Amino acid sequence: MTQAFDRMAEAYDRWYETPEGRALFDAELQCLCSLRGQGRGRWLEVGVGTGRFARSRAIAEGIDPAPRMLEIAARRGIQVHEGSAESLPFAAGSFDGVLMALTLCFVANAPRALRECRRVLRPEGRLLLGTLPADGPWGREYIEKGSRGHPVYALGHFRTAAEIAELCQGAGFALIEAASTLFWNPGEEPQPRAEKGVVSNAGFVGFLFEKSASESSSGSGSEGDG
Repeated sequence: MTQAFDRMAEAYDRWYETPEGRALFDAELQCLCSLRGQGRGRWLEVGVGTGRFARSRAIAEGIDPAPRMLEIAARRGIQVHEGSAESLPFAAGSFDGVLMALTLCFVANAPRALRECRRVLRPEGRLLLGTLPADGPWGREYIEKGSRGHPVYALGHFRTAAEIAELCQGAGFALIEAASTLFWNPGEEPQPRAEKGVVSNAGFVGFLFEKSASESSSGSGSEGDG
């Protein structure tokens, strides 16, 4: 998977300069910003990619397994770390917040990655997570592209918003609030707006979680979960 993202790092980053890429990024960023939660302190983006979300959210540090992605993020002023979401190279309680934007569907073991995010958070730390629900218009589009052999989307494991919330709660997070956006189908004219809560026809959902006092017993989910 790392090699796939490395091969397309420059093309991936340029896509955000296209009309479609700008529209999606702006809507997703607005949705994440509508949630209460970034706050102050030390934040980390897990799956930082080329650093666009981190820079726009004023997050100084990011980690990603793809070196060429990290080179671009570093040019944006992000302090980068090479590594995987399932084994974060930080001490427990290192961060006040973690951002995962469009990342969870591409990690090999989602429960373990979420437990690692929880581990590196300080008490009452925040997890801000953005996802493309499997049953939304963009999730369905990317699943279809993946089934036809798209080099990136074929590697993804897309889940519904309810499944994402359940995974996070099982890993020891308490949901604070959610917001939704991307209320248009691929190829249609963008209709940028965000709505509070999880909306069934949304293409993107942002969640804000808080680290629970103790990890749920269900957080020890299957190590093989992808």
